[in-house]
Amino acid sequence: MKSIYNIYVAFAMLILASCNSSPKLITNAKDYNDFLVSNKREMLHMAKSDLEFWEKKLEKEPNQFPYLAKIAASQTLIFNLTGNIEALINAEKNLLKVNERTNYNKAGYLRALARNYVSQHKFKEALSLLTKAETNGENLKGTQKMLFDVHLELGNFETAKTYLEHIRKNNDFDYLIRLSKWSDHRGDLTAAIKYMEQAKKIAEASNLASTKQWVYTNLADFYGHAGRVSEAYQHYIKALQLNPEDAYAKKGIAWIVYSYEQNPEEALRILNTITLSYNSPDYYLLKAEIASFIGDTAFKAEQLRRYDSIIINPLYGDMYNKYTVLLYAENDKKSAKALEIAYNEIEKRPTPQSYDLLAWTFYNHGDAKEAMQIMDKYVVGKTTEPEVLFHLAKIYNANGKLKEVKSLKDELLQSTFELGPIMTQEINSI
Repeated sequence: MKSIYNIYVAFAMLILASCNSSPKLITNAKDYNDFLVSNKREMLHMAKSDLEFWEKKLEKEPNQFPYLAKIAASQTLIFNLTGNIEALINAEKNLLKVNERTNYNKAGYLRALARNYVSQHKFKEALSLLTKAETNGENLKGTQKMLFDVHLELGNFETAKTYLEHIRKNNDFDYLIRLSKWSDHRGDLTAAIKYMEQAKKIAEASNLASTKQWVYTNLADFYGHAGRVSEAYQHYIKALQLNPEDAYAKKGIAWIVYSYEQNPEEALRILNTITLSYNSPDYYLLKAEIASFIGDTAFKAEQLRRYDSIIINPLYGDMYNKYTVLLYAENDKKSAKALEIAYNEIEKRPTPQSYDLLAWTFYNHGDAKEAMQIMDKYVVGKTTEPEVLFHLAKIYNANGKLKEVKSLKDELLQSTFELGPIMTQEINSI
């Protein structure tokens, strides 16, 4: 089996070499190998120890409800380190208990539960809690920052802008990262990078490891979107130096190896080490994409089965709706389910990206006219996300709007790193 796999890889690389110049190598396995093979998992051990400590404290003093919040914090960290959905749901249960004990009258606990709901993509529920916290008034700026985040996620862009003005404060880390996010939403990537770089300076001056790690990975993403792939790589490495368990940074490096350096075998090696200890469904979809790229249909089918076997767990709720719609929309047997999920996503989160999922499902189901109507009404001119623009180009093409296709195609070819080799090949064929 290994020899057949290597033949697939060699064949794919031969095809690429015949039509593209070889990309400059910017990664070096020596930079990240130690992070892939480490078995220490020190942060996870600390999180589990903290959880055990606070659970014992609560057992001895059951009336000390603040311990519930401490337990939830440990469970949230365990989720972040492992992808274990049960840890996130258990954190929600404990945050519900502490809010019940305080009659939903403590803004700090309301915000903590809202953060949990954001992680679960329960944005409307998060908004309800934050509205209560805003009325309460305790640490109002903290609540307003989260209200900006949630309104942006819900597609309430004008309201989000209002809250951004409420928290405006020059040289403030929390304001700068949100100004960066707002700039990215508006399609101004240059400004998004500028503000995130300013936030990076503040984070490095404060020397808080978790804050620096967060900035490094977010800045790496922006650099990748801008085609500054070498800088993206260096910042993912910086994040791993602070936290060797950062699965997201490892995934970022795997994407660079696959999409930019076009080395699928090494990308899969990285991803395989991640999924040994981190259980997030989207990692299997990325493996499936790479398998498709190298022509290994059996491995692709295996990864898609793994994805399906994970998301069937009802605890995931709406967290992976986007991925599931995109996967099911191109499957004739599952297109009806894709349509159901897309409508559900719009009902809960009516953003241009959600309407794109609906349009893409109609397009794949053979109804290009309906897809075009949805795009024209809810998507065109409202987002610059490359994947959405790719869908729009395909729908334009199916509706004979060739002038619009050419304009989008030129734009999309500037985002080939972000879109990946398979989508790039499709763009070239439009």
